[in-house]
Amino acid sequence: MNLFCFGLGYCADYLSAKLIKQGWHVSATCRTPEKAAIMEASGIRPVLLSGKELIPTELGNADHVLLSAPPEQDGSDPVLNLVGKALVALQDQLKWVGYLSTTGVYGDHQGAWIDEETPVGPLSDRGNRRVLAEAQWASTGLPMHYFRLAGIYGPGRNSLRALQSGTARRIFKEGQVFSRIHLADITAILEASIAKPNAGRAYSVCDDAPAPPQDVVSFAANLMGVSPPALQDFATAELSPMARSFYGENKRIRNNRIKEELGVTLLYPNYRVGLSALWESKTY
Repeated sequence: MNLFCFGLGYCADYLSAKLIKQGWHVSATCRTPEKAAIMEASGIRPVLLSGKELIPTELGNADHVLLSAPPEQDGSDPVLNLVGKALVALQDQLKWVGYLSTTGVYGDHQGAWIDEETPVGPLSDRGNRRVLAEAQWASTGLPMHYFRLAGIYGPGRNSLRALQSGTARRIFKEGQVFSRIHLADITAILEASIAKPNAGRAYSVCDDAPAPPQDVVSFAANLMGVSPPALQDFATAELSPMARSFYGENKRIRNNRIKEELGVTLLYPNYRVGLSALWESKTY
């Protein structure tokens, strides 16, 4: 089994490590010799991108592909721009292509419960770009699988680490909730899809418990035995345009499909379980 990753970020790196232990061959793109050396040490074959060229033979060995690059500002997909024709030429040998998308494609639903079949609400610019990118991949004829990720947390990226570094904030906006998902559960969902491919299917990748963001930080502070940061009102808080845009979408996302179709049982069904496990392991 051969997986080719376009980009080796937080999710792709974790998945690759698991698959390598199972005997998979994994290749991934990178842009610097330093990153290539790190990948080689992890058992991943690096494909160093130079400008906009990709070694066709490296891609030609793949039977599974993971796409994690975000769309360009115009909504076009950088991987399609780079090697779209080469990928389409391989469609007979590709068993599974996974695209890491975002729950931003659902738009805003003012806190209502939604699922993959809910009509799209008002979209942010960021969400609209993802919708366009998903549509571009759908038109290729490749065996696409879309994973719409909620807020990701896990080792090295969580409220415990933010509190430790002094960067945690508690922003309050009336009625606001966010969905989230632990890195280990993302990997389990991707593995389940690879084992049971269903081309064209989209999955909401989130846990069971959408929650106000300030509650997550408070829970983490309680685990650590420290005082949480002071509550800040969203209207007056100093936030980057990107951070502020996330608060423009409010929805509770059902995850029935990953359970019913992929047979996934979440290791961390809510942030309390996930953060507690990270704290107890001392690997946060």
